[in-house]
Amino acid sequence: MTRAPESDPELERIRTEYERRRREIPEDFYALHKRANLFLRHGQERALRDGLDRAGWLPLGERRVLEVGCGEGAWLGIFERLGAVPEALAGIELDPERAAVCRQKHPAATIEVGDAGQLPWPDASFDLVFQSTLFTSILDAGTRQRVAAEMLRVLRPGGLLVWYDFAFDNPRNPNVRGVGAGELRRLFPGCSWTLRRVTLAPPLARRLVPRSWTLATLLEGLRLFNTHTLATAWRPR
Repeated sequence: MTRAPESDPELERIRTEYERRRREIPEDFYALHKRANLFLRHGQERALRDGLDRAGWLPLGERRVLEVGCGEGAWLGIFERLGAVPEALAGIELDPERAAVCRQKHPAATIEVGDAGQLPWPDASFDLVFQSTLFTSILDAGTRQRVAAEMLRVLRPGGLLVWYDFAFDNPRNPNVRGVGAGELRRLFPGCSWTLRRVTLAPPLARRLVPRSWTLATLLEGLRLFNTHTLATAWRPR
């Protein structure tokens, strides 16, 4: 089933930002043939793997996994590499073009087009619900709260929430607003989060990695220049 997102000022703003990025960002800007992008991807995959391992959730096996804001499916591929059964994967994406690419990459998964504030699944449908850099793209507080509530609704009691997002605002992009630990806890009341600062600041990584992968790895390990949060929490039973 595919649902068209309802008209909403915040959704329209996000669609407009998608279009701006298509126009202004080179097609290969995030391509993995660039060493810095490969370094960042390795760090993301390692952070997710470590978070799931600490939660005792590896391998994922047949647990049902939903990514809210799945884009073109890069993270769903990581979940597969961590042992998820392809047929147990699902995602929802606001942008139809990105969703179409995701379906091509993951034909066995269930990929919907729609508003993350109105998820098209019944209550308690998933064992794990994940989001990556979705919330920092949502500037409206009410929309953030609706999306968080929907993530909790479709997660089974005792299921796992996994969060990867910017901890800080992006000074170069007013359409990205960080989410701190306090707001994260307010968005998901009753959840006790385990947080870890990850991902070397991408502008720094793009300068440093081509010169020294080793030094970039050391800096990322210090966490002083890391810009994202990898967090996990159980939904209360």
